[in-house]
Amino acid sequence: MLKFNKGNAKLGNDIFTFSLPAGYACPGAKDCLSRAGRHGSGIRDGLDTKFRCFAASDEVQYKNVREQRWYNFELLKGKTTEQMTQLIEASLPKKANLIRVHVSGDFFNESYFDAWMEVARKNPLRTFYAYTKSLHLWVSKLGEIPKNFALNASRGGIHDWLIDTHKLKSAEVVFSHEEAKIKGLEIDHDDSHAYKSGKSFGLLIHGVQPAGSYASKALSALRKLGWTGYNKKNKKGS
Repeated sequence: MLKFNKGNAKLGNDIFTFSLPAGYACPGAKDCLSRAGRHGSGIRDGLDTKFRCFAASDEVQYKNVREQRWYNFELLKGKTTEQMTQLIEASLPKKANLIRVHVSGDFFNESYFDAWMEVARKNPLRTFYAYTKSLHLWVSKLGEIPKNFALNASRGGIHDWLIDTHKLKSAEVVFSHEEAKIKGLEIDHDDSHAYKSGKSFGLLIHGVQPAGSYASKALSALRKLGWTGYNKKNKKGS
C-alpha cells in the first residue's frame, strides 16, 4: 500500500497528506527546482532555481521522509491509470476526508493525473486538493475535474503562461508582505485558501535557502519581523 501522513505544523491533524520525491516527480518545476540526493547526499538545485524547495531540504534532513516518498514513487511508476487508481483508492486512510495530494512531488505524467481524478470521482464525500506545476495536464482536462478536487496552479514553473490564458486559480511564493500587497494576494497560513474555492493567493518564502541568495536575504528580513515559517506560531498569520 501507498503511505500517507496526517497533518503537520502548518496543516493540522484534520488533513491527510501524500508525497513523492521533491524534484524527481516535478516535471513542471523551474523556480523552485531542487533535488535531494537519493541517499541524502546534499541538494542539487536547478539552473533556474530562485528559491529552494523546502521539501528537498526535508529529504536531506530526515531519512524516513525521503525513503517514504521514494517508496510511493517506486510503487506508482510503470503502472497504468487503472492500476494506479486501484492502488491509490485501496491505500486511502479510512478517516481521511480532506487530503492534500503532494506536500512534495507533483503529477508526473498524464496517467497518474488521471488516476487521482478518478479516485476523487469514486470518493465524492472526500475533498482532495493539490498545488501543481503540471498545468498542461490540468488544462487538457478542463471541464472534467471533479468538483471535490481543488487544483491550485503553482506559479514558478515552465507552464506558467497557461495560468493567465485559462484564468486558473494560482498560488505564488512571495518574498515579503509588501510584495503580496502589491500583487493583491492574501497570504495563506494553513492551506485553507488552497482547498476552498476562491481567489489566487500568496505563500511566504520559507524553508532553508542557499546562503547569500536573494531568497535567503528575504527570509532573514521576514524573520526579523517575527516570521518563523509555517508552524503553529504563525498559524493565524503574521
